[in-house]
Amino acid sequence: MSASLLERLECDAVEGELRDADTRYLLVRHDSLMGMFARLPAEARRTALAALAESVAEHGARSAERYASELAGEREQLLSVIEATAPQLGWGHWRLERLEGEIGLVVDNSPFAKGYGRSREPVCAAIVGMLRAVAGLVLGAGARAEEHRCAAVAGGASCSFRAWRRAA
Repeated sequence: MSASLLERLECDAVEGELRDADTRYLLVRHDSLMGMFARLPAEARRTALAALAESVAEHGARSAERYASELAGEREQLLSVIEATAPQLGWGHWRLERLEGEIGLVVDNSPFAKGYGRSREPVCAAIVGMLRAVAGLVLGAGARAEEHRCAAVAGGASCSFRAWRRAA
């Protein structure tokens, strides 16, 4: 993968599409998306955020799998590709770290936390979903992921996450 996402992205103004090969993207203001979640009652918000994480894990896995296939079997390099791609999508600055049986992630300037504002609960469900998809490829098995520090809850500029192999 030599070209960056921004170099590969094609805009078809006639059809109204942004594409990276067969993957279509959509630009939405971060505060518009996260404002929807903020307006939901607490239980509905938790359900909707969980559904977002699941959807991103499913659909984001297809992008991650495509990136991995272009790496000629070097799955560990996938972390570098994801780190480079996330900011190009506006998902903040990602720092991924391969640990013993886990992957750690710190995200500075999460658009999900910034778009939501102050919260009592973590709100970066989309990042949790993408991390789960990537971890499943890198760790070689299904994976779980969680956000254990959210800037929307704790303040500050960073959110942190971890992913690990699911017990068999």
